[in-house]
Amino acid sequence: MRQDPFGNQNTGGRTRRGGGLFGNVRWLILLGFAIYGGCYYFGNRSVDPYTGEKVLIDSALDANEEKALGLQAYQEILSQERPLDPNAQISRQVREIASRLIAKVDVVETALAQEHGMQPQHFSRDFDWEVNVIQSDQANAFCLPGGKMAVYTGLIPVAQNADAVAVVMGHEIAHALLRHGAQRMAQQKLTQIGQMAGAAGGLDAQQQQMMMSAMGYGYLLPYARSHETQADEVGLMLAAAACFNPEEAVPLWQRMSQASGGEAPPEFSSTHPNPGTRIQNLQALMPKAMEYRQKFCTQGAASL
Repeated sequence: MRQDPFGNQNTGGRTRRGGGLFGNVRWLILLGFAIYGGCYYFGNRSVDPYTGEKVLIDSALDANEEKALGLQAYQEILSQERPLDPNAQISRQVREIASRLIAKVDVVETALAQEHGMQPQHFSRDFDWEVNVIQSDQANAFCLPGGKMAVYTGLIPVAQNADAVAVVMGHEIAHALLRHGAQRMAQQKLTQIGQMAGAAGGLDAQQQQMMMSAMGYGYLLPYARSHETQADEVGLMLAAAACFNPEEAVPLWQRMSQASGGEAPPEFSSTHPNPGTRIQNLQALMPKAMEYRQKFCTQGAASL
C-alpha cells in the first residue's frame, strides 16, 4: 500500500473511488446543488389563503403566463376531443352549474382566508372562464389554470344529479384556484435539481432511480394527495355556497369507486387518497359545508 500525491490510498496502482480530490470535488458539487435546491425551496414559499398552509410556487411564474399555459393545453385538448354543441341540453346544464360555482368563488375565498387570519388574494378574478362538454366514456372533468374547464359525458350517469356534478366541478375549479398546477411545476424543478445533483455527483443510473423513488414516495406523492384533499374541501364549500347539496359528495365517491371496479393502488403509491379516506374526510367536512350553504346560498336547487 502506498500514498499517491493526492492522498489516495492505492493498491496495485488503482485509486479508490470516492477518496481524495475526486471525492472532495463530488461532495462540493452535491453541496452546491443542495444549497441551490434549498434556496429555491425556501425562496419560493408563500402562504395560501384558502388553506393557510405554506406552498411552493415559483415566484418567477407570472399569472398571465400561467393562464397562457392553461389556454394552450385547453386548445390542444379540444383539437383532439371535439366538444358537444354548446346548445345541447347537457351543455347548457353544465354551463349553468359552472356559472353558479364561479359566482361564489369570491365569497368562499374570503371566508376561508378569514378562517386563517388572512386577506383573500382573489387571484381568479382575471380568469377567462369557459366550460365545454366532451363526448367520452370517462367519468371525469378538469379545470386548467385560467379557468378553462371541460366535463366528460361519462361523468353524468355516475353523478346522477346536478348536486354531484357540482361537487366534481367544484373540486376541479378548486385545483385552479389553489394554483396546484403552478405548485406541480415548482416540484418538477426541484426534481430536476435532484436529478442533476445525482448525475453530477457520480451516482449510477440505479442509484439515481432509487433516489428519485425515495423522493416520490416521501415527498411528491404525499404532496399530490394533499392537493386532492384540499380541492375536495374548497370544492365542497363552493358547491354548498352555490346552493347545491354537499351531502351528495359521499354517495358520489362511493359510485365513483364502484365505477372503477373498486381497483385502486395502495394509497402510499397513489396521487389520490383511497376512496375510504376521501369519504371520511368529506363526512368530517359536512357540518362546515352545511354552514356555508346556509350562509351563502341565495337561490334554489338545480336539476340535471
